[in-house]
Amino acid sequence: MDDINIAIVVPISSNQDTVGPMTRSLTDAAIVLSIIAGPDPNDNFTLAQPTPVPDYTQALVKTALNGKRIGVPRRVFLDSPEIDQYVLDAFEGALDVMRQLGATVVDPADLPSAEELVTGGNETIVLDTDFKVELNRYYAALIDNPSGVRSLADLIAFNDANPELEEPVNFTSQDILIESEATNGFDDAYFTALAFDHDLGRTRGIDAALQAHDLDALVLPSPAFTTTPAAVAGYPLVTVPLGFYPANVTIGSAGPLTVYPAPNVPFGISFFASAFSEFELVGLAFAYEQATQTRLAKRAFDEAIPKTQLSDIVHVSTPQVLP
Repeated sequence: MDDINIAIVVPISSNQDTVGPMTRSLTDAAIVLSIIAGPDPNDNFTLAQPTPVPDYTQALVKTALNGKRIGVPRRVFLDSPEIDQYVLDAFEGALDVMRQLGATVVDPADLPSAEELVTGGNETIVLDTDFKVELNRYYAALIDNPSGVRSLADLIAFNDANPELEEPVNFTSQDILIESEATNGFDDAYFTALAFDHDLGRTRGIDAALQAHDLDALVLPSPAFTTTPAAVAGYPLVTVPLGFYPANVTIGSAGPLTVYPAPNVPFGISFFASAFSEFELVGLAFAYEQATQTRLAKRAFDEAIPKTQLSDIVHVSTPQVLP
């Protein structure tokens, strides 16, 4: 998604990452996206988007799935051992909902590049190189930086010099930073990897499936490799709630201090398509969200429910016309 300026964001990869709204509902997301999207001369990616920027709230139509063709790239993505039966069962139910809402579900609608997308190493080459170049550029642009860190190499050294702050127990490894520091900038290997990513994600990936089956969008449950095609292609993806793990699910480890799956933890369903298809994807996801209202099936912990709203602290005065 190249609609949003990321020039002032601490970067990972401008080719594979962007800023997007994370909100309670598609309505909230559409409002935020309408405000933050738009061209910015400080971010060349945003200059390629069509103008004018749409009002994404106009995409919030409950009948948006009616008459649409939705594809399921089943091969590889739904064969993954990282997707368990709870998610698969919920996903099959979601496809039935889409059919009831008037969509034609084309299943399967596989990506020709599916196997290569999840086994190739080009994504890592692009990520590592972009991270070093763009982080160094970010540091160089800072007017004031009390830490004295001005590059990725400085960051690695700073972490090692301050282990009590930056390398706590279970988080001592700097392997990813060191791997990125070892790259050589935008060289031939980088551009070859980037072109191959675009071939896998776009030409032989999302675009190939959309064109072969005359589709409006693709859909998958959000766990496992679902984000990979859209990420390497630089294409938009919209995720809404699909379901929740049951209370008796076996708790799994997802990192030193995180668990997944876990009891009552939510998982999502993702709609994705070609470049600049955000408006259409918002509509499709909204229609599904409104038909299912999955979010309301579980209540948030009381501690997680906001007690303060923007209206409590932001007061908008009525403009006065002076004589």
